[in-house]
Amino acid sequence: MNFMRVILSAFVVFLASATGFAQSSAELKKQRERLNREIEQLNQSLKTTSSDRSLSLKQVNALNMQLRLREQKISTINSEIRLINSQIASHNKTIQNLRNQLAKLRKDYENMVLFAFRNRNAYNKMMFIFASKDFNQAFKRVKYLQQFNESRKERAKEIEDTQKAIALKVAQLEANKKEQAALLAEQQEERKVIAQEQGAESKILQALTQQEKQFKQELQKKQQEDERLARAIRTAIQREIEEQRRLEEEARQAALALEAERTGKTVKEVEAENPSVRKSDTEVLANTPAAAKLSADFAGNRGRLPWPVQQGFITQGFGRHTVGRNVTVNNSGIKIRTSNNAPVQAIFDGTVRTVGNMTGVYFVLVQHGKYFSVYQNLGSLAVKRGQTVQRGQTLGTASVDPTDGTSEVHFELWEGATPINPEPWLAK
Repeated sequence: MNFMRVILSAFVVFLASATGFAQSSAELKKQRERLNREIEQLNQSLKTTSSDRSLSLKQVNALNMQLRLREQKISTINSEIRLINSQIASHNKTIQNLRNQLAKLRKDYENMVLFAFRNRNAYNKMMFIFASKDFNQAFKRVKYLQQFNESRKERAKEIEDTQKAIALKVAQLEANKKEQAALLAEQQEERKVIAQEQGAESKILQALTQQEKQFKQELQKKQQEDERLARAIRTAIQREIEEQRRLEEEARQAALALEAERTGKTVKEVEAENPSVRKSDTEVLANTPAAAKLSADFAGNRGRLPWPVQQGFITQGFGRHTVGRNVTVNNSGIKIRTSNNAPVQAIFDGTVRTVGNMTGVYFVLVQHGKYFSVYQNLGSLAVKRGQTVQRGQTLGTASVDPTDGTSEVHFELWEGATPINPEPWLAK
């Protein structure tokens, strides 16, 4: 029975590890499938825009993002391979343990068979019993023979079960090795594609160098638009902060006046006894219980917030980026390529604080307590300033660029008056 417990324990450990492996493997496969979809969407987008011989910033961003996605895919494949290698090592160890147990079970069974052979007839068994010193010993010898027969059957069953377990583990090991080989082949193919795409990107960047003047003009125009948008957003956010400070100060002065009336002191005397402490911008924005709760709810959904569009992929991430040889751009949000005229939706409950028009396209600023979300490059609007919106509510539609026929939404996230990277906040 001890051997059976060992085998059962080994199976329990195996099943637990296999469950964890399956979950991790499924998550990695899901991530790889998502990357494949985004790469394919970028491929289709580049095929569409490549008919236009004039190179644009959008094309360069798409090429860079495509390379980054392929690198991410290789990283995901590496994680899958490491996971499979770990599982292969675990299978090998389990198989070796089971084989050791099988050898011991067989040895014990051989000893039992040998003993049974020596006492194979009823006469020998009877002599074994009658040779007892007393009745108690005879009774024990009878029970022993019964238990011995049962034990033989159990050992035979344990040997059979262990052989089946070994066969199952070997089959799983072979499946793991095949999956590992397939992933290694896919990884090698991705590296070949990256090398080809890097060569294509090098040619495009070389062509950009030849069109550097035109490209820099396009980039300069885009930077000016981004700076105007950033100023408008900062102004709108600062306006909300100052308004909250004003309301807070009014409430404070009213409280001081009441305290002065109650104590018979002047307002200045009461104020001197209770000096005000200037709060940070984020503290001011989350000053009321409702605003504090909304801020906490928003922060609690980090990594689970919906995308502002139902389908799309990022063509430029947050932060500074180098384009070409000497051109650097700073993106205070992310750029999301989506389908033409796609609905743009609020990522969380909030209030529309600003609706503006920048160079023929709209932007919307929504406040969520101390957080703000910005949706820019909209071709139409479905909300107005001061309106309360719900998570998933349509704010407008993505505009279509007349030069290349694509739609790209610029999305930003701010904590107080500071822009933050939106990507970690959105659901994967």
